[in-house]
Amino acid sequence: MTRPLYALGRLCVRYRFVVLAAWLVFVVVLASFARSVGQQTSDDLVLPGTDSQRASNTLSDDFPTQANGTNPIALQVPKGQKLSDARYKNAVDQVVKAYKNDPAVVKVVSPLGSDGAGQLAKAKSVGFISLTLKDSPSELNVDEAHQIVDVADPAKAAGIKVAAGGYLGQKISKPSTHVSEVVGIVAAIIILLFTFGSVVAMGLPITTAILGLVSGLAIVTLLGQVVEVPTTAPALATMIGLGVGIDYGLFVVSRHLGQLRGGMEVRESIARSTASSGGAVVFAGSTVIIALLSLALADIPLVRTLGFTSAIVVFIAMVAAITLLPALLGILGTKVHALRLPGLHVHHDERPHGWARWARSVADHPWPALAVGVVVLLVLAAPLRLLHLGQTDVGALPTDTQARQAYDRMSTGFGAGSNGPMLVAVHLTKKATNDQQQLDKLNKKQADQQAKEQQQAKQQTEQLTKQLTQQLTPQIAQQLMAQGVPPQQAQQQAQKQAQQQAEKQAKQQVAAQQRKQQQKQSGKAAKTKEQKRFLKSKASDPRLQQLRTDLQKTAGVKSVTQPLVNKSGSAAVYTLVAKTAPSSRTTEDLVNTLRDDVIPKDTKGQGMTADIGGTTAGYIDLAKQISKKLPLVIGIVLALSFVLLTLAFRSLLVPLKAVIMNLLSIGAAFGIVTYAFGHTWSAKLVGLDGTVPVVSFVPLMMFAILFGLSMDYEVFLMTHVRERWQATGDAHRAVIEGLAGTARVITSAALIMVSVFCAFLINGDPNIKQFGLGMAAAVAVDATVVRCFLVPAIMSLLGPAAWWLPHWLDRALPHMSIEGDEYFAERDAAAAAERELEEEPMSLA
Repeated sequence: MTRPLYALGRLCVRYRFVVLAAWLVFVVVLASFARSVGQQTSDDLVLPGTDSQRASNTLSDDFPTQANGTNPIALQVPKGQKLSDARYKNAVDQVVKAYKNDPAVVKVVSPLGSDGAGQLAKAKSVGFISLTLKDSPSELNVDEAHQIVDVADPAKAAGIKVAAGGYLGQKISKPSTHVSEVVGIVAAIIILLFTFGSVVAMGLPITTAILGLVSGLAIVTLLGQVVEVPTTAPALATMIGLGVGIDYGLFVVSRHLGQLRGGMEVRESIARSTASSGGAVVFAGSTVIIALLSLALADIPLVRTLGFTSAIVVFIAMVAAITLLPALLGILGTKVHALRLPGLHVHHDERPHGWARWARSVADHPWPALAVGVVVLLVLAAPLRLLHLGQTDVGALPTDTQARQAYDRMSTGFGAGSNGPMLVAVHLTKKATNDQQQLDKLNKKQADQQAKEQQQAKQQTEQLTKQLTQQLTPQIAQQLMAQGVPPQQAQQQAQKQAQQQAEKQAKQQVAAQQRKQQQKQSGKAAKTKEQKRFLKSKASDPRLQQLRTDLQKTAGVKSVTQPLVNKSGSAAVYTLVAKTAPSSRTTEDLVNTLRDDVIPKDTKGQGMTADIGGTTAGYIDLAKQISKKLPLVIGIVLALSFVLLTLAFRSLLVPLKAVIMNLLSIGAAFGIVTYAFGHTWSAKLVGLDGTVPVVSFVPLMMFAILFGLSMDYEVFLMTHVRERWQATGDAHRAVIEGLAGTARVITSAALIMVSVFCAFLINGDPNIKQFGLGMAAAVAVDATVVRCFLVPAIMSLLGPAAWWLPHWLDRALPHMSIEGDEYFAERDAAAAAERELEEEPMSLA
């Protein structure tokens, strides 16, 4: 690797302006193209073969118009007022009408209409407009999301608080990384200024890192147009790309400045720095890339995509360090020392006496140092035993985001569970039919009721007729006698006429009573009519109703909708709302109870199966898959790292030591993350309102990233220790000189990485906060406890045995040099021999 990198370095110096121009064109074209198409991200969770994925597939296959779900436009009026008040109702109706005319909206349901009765809270101060959008989460872009949300502006003008939830709200609630980037870069600038003592030298790693990052993010943006890129991916890629980009530049520039100080010619120094430190950069970067690409073995689309998008920015950062940086160094020449900081003296090649004393102290007393290091790592890793993989929800986002505001209002009006409804999808091998038995019972009940009412009306009419006849007969008889009709005849005629009038009046009175009674029971009649309509539908299938009843009875369930059945009767879907938030452990327990107890009992032998989907169910399945795949990924990463380090250092114990130390430092980082986000006081320190679970994919991603990043310092340190071992043959001295000689650069690199990662704690996304804290902790632990205590202690205890390699393996392994010391030693020796041959004839003469 040394020879081609040396040639590449010379080539980049020779054609430095061409290389710089090519990079600038590359960056500008990529960035412009990416900006023109826009960033497209999606948080669709695809988990082939899982319960939640089967539920999602059922919805997509059998209910395509419902496949994207609904998005609430949460509405809230001041306390004591109602959305149904005239001033608010008119505004809501106006917004609903506008949404109905919006081509981006497939269906809209108003909380003030008959179809949206469940969308208005009991106090009527909170409600939501339900939107079914044409675009899925992966198709909807940020600009379109803003346009849809802006349609609700008339409601805002009327004094209603409006916020969009669902994937619509999440699309426009992605916290910006710009502040984190600026803070990270400023911190890196300060550290580099003190490291190099020169403004120009400081600017080189910053420039290459930024240009590399812009290029990498542009590629990720373009990839988002053809594959589903998670929302977290750009921020994670920014964090990693910025950190490694600056560090890689630091290694190359440090070597170059040291060689210039030693009197080496500028162009030769640039080429050698590219071959030596550039070789370490390529090796370390390749290790990071391999670790990230190995995540594809987990067979989880979300994790795989996060892995390869992060690998892209690492690759671009690596290429920038070995092409763009040599070109910039070539352009600057000796001016790389320009704009020095006054009063700051930096000697890159001098071994700092403080570090030398420390290294000697640890090497001379390895057992205490080993004990201290191990105890510290075990204490930091202790909270790991309480790690629970879960999910965060939008309730952890900053309060100024649309999604969080909608979350809070929905929680106020409808309970926290309304922010993450579950999907219960049923597949029926024995197709659903209406409940004819119940329908017949209802028809018979109606017929019996009608017959009973008719009989009662007949009896009332007869009774009332009799009463009225008795009342009217004397009156009519008196009238007839007054007209001269004989009393006996008048009595007979009066009784006949009174009966006729009484019967007529009785019928009228009974009919009026019936009409009045029907008006009173109009609600009940409508309900019966609706019940009859329902019993005629396939949703009344007894199996589906029994399942709904048992779902509703389960502790922790707030509500379950009636099943939505497709035309063929082969599938049905319920929407289930829990009483607790989507990210709550209680909600997870509810999902497990439904899956393990309720659903199996109701579906066994019924010709149907049921699956639970939704965000909570999806993240439970994700955690299970990650737990299942984690040992495989860890094993592969460890094996590849061991092989690469064995090739690099031609030793078995050094790679074994590196693997174990990296595992310990990563375990400590996991412990810190578990504790920080699991306790209220520490969660508030990182900008959250309270505790949140550790997102299930964070540990897997962190392992791959951190194992690769930790190799940077391992390679840089052990390369120098091996170099001193080969030069002196004294293992004890090699450890001291190797640690002392690399201390300044590794400390600066670690400080930069920690600063960049910690800067992302400012980001409002709790997932990014977890990545930032975890990776900062791991780098800090690796650069302090591991490098300052464990590595020198273990290497001192091993002594010469650290470099042991069986003869048969030594012969079988290809020779590989990371920084190319052997290559340059041979090259310098050959050049010296040539000079001697040229000088010998002159001396003879």
